[in-house]
Amino acid sequence: MRGDDDVLISDDELGLEWAQPTAFASWPALGMLIQLVVTDPALLGAARAMLEDDLAALDLACSRFRPDSELVAVGNAAKTASGPVTVSVSPLLAEAVAVSLRAARLTDGDVDPTVGGALAALGYDRDFAALDRSSPVAPVSAREIPGWQSVAVDVDERRLTVPAGVGLDLGATVKGWAADNSATRIAGELGGGVLVSLGGDTAVAGEPPEGGWRIRVQDKTAPLAEDPGGSYQVVAISDGGLATSSTSARRWRRGGDVVHHILDPRTGLSAAPVWRTVSVAAGTCADANTAATAAIIRGRRALAWLAGLKLPSRLVGADGSVVAIAGWPAS
Repeated sequence: MRGDDDVLISDDELGLEWAQPTAFASWPALGMLIQLVVTDPALLGAARAMLEDDLAALDLACSRFRPDSELVAVGNAAKTASGPVTVSVSPLLAEAVAVSLRAARLTDGDVDPTVGGALAALGYDRDFAALDRSSPVAPVSAREIPGWQSVAVDVDERRLTVPAGVGLDLGATVKGWAADNSATRIAGELGGGVLVSLGGDTAVAGEPPEGGWRIRVQDKTAPLAEDPGGSYQVVAISDGGLATSSTSARRWRRGGDVVHHILDPRTGLSAAPVWRTVSVAAGTCADANTAATAAIIRGRRALAWLAGLKLPSRLVGADGSVVAIAGWPAS
């Protein structure tokens, strides 16, 4: 992972004001808010079509909730196996898994794709909008995670090996990686500057607008015209990506406890909510996404870790206190 030192505060606290001309579109897809900005308004229609194609392919390959997805097919094969299963996969799924394993290696296993079974056991076994958020079933106890080292992928040969019974979840890495890929592809094929935000994980490519891409960092993804409420800040980046991980956006009750979707692989349970949100700027959105998720899991230890990596970061504590490190602008 590498840092992005070009992070600066915007003088606009209420939204994003791009250098003109620009064009903006947003829509719901795959259980999240999609936001797309281009510096050339004439390119918006073509850019949106490209992004929608990318998202459709991503869903078919990597969804944990779609019964006809490749990822679900891999999990189904592993459920009935007595030992490790090796299957042929698409280039898209192979690369997505490779990105998740890289994230696990860089975070010493804090971001682990083999938590899928534990997430399902906690009740997160369908799209979040359809989740029963007040289940009377008691929370499961600590659960052993198979571990990322038990998974192997050969991107060139498009072969994926998983242990028996494992369920993969790529949610901690796939959005940032997909945003990077789409922003780069759109800018490369159409020209101009492009911003792609998938559920708040944001990647930019091409020539930025004057003053950089201004991004509102907040606890929960919301359309730009809406007041986000609570703590928020507007910053600007000129390249790379910015991602936010949160323990407050995807929460539900399991028995008498409140749980969230970011699991500590050492316990198989929701990470302790030391931080309400962590936002990180990095050379890619995939790296920012990885670092933000790992920081949630590391709790207070994340401060020294992020500072050592020189990743500009904003951490909001459970009590609403804000810590800015490694060049992230103070509020």
